[in-house]
Amino acid sequence: MSFQGYLKTIKTKTGKEPADFRAIAEEKGFTQNGELKAKAGDIVAWLKADFDLGHGHAMAIYALLKGIKNEDSE
Repeated sequence: MSFQGYLKTIKTKTGKEPADFRAIAEEKGFTQNGELKAKAGDIVAWLKADFDLGHGHAMAIYALLKGIKNEDSE
């Protein structure tokens, strides 16, 4: 599955856009001024618990927060 495919599935499942996850991560202290401050395991655990995402989908959000991928490059 492509990165954009993961994001599309995540939006369908959660109703959340990438910007929503960025905002929530900032509120929870996982990021600070858009810079990642948490470990992958912490992000994955949060997304699994709060949004019932699987590991692969949670890692896509981690990559998004880390800045590895840009959701605008569809």
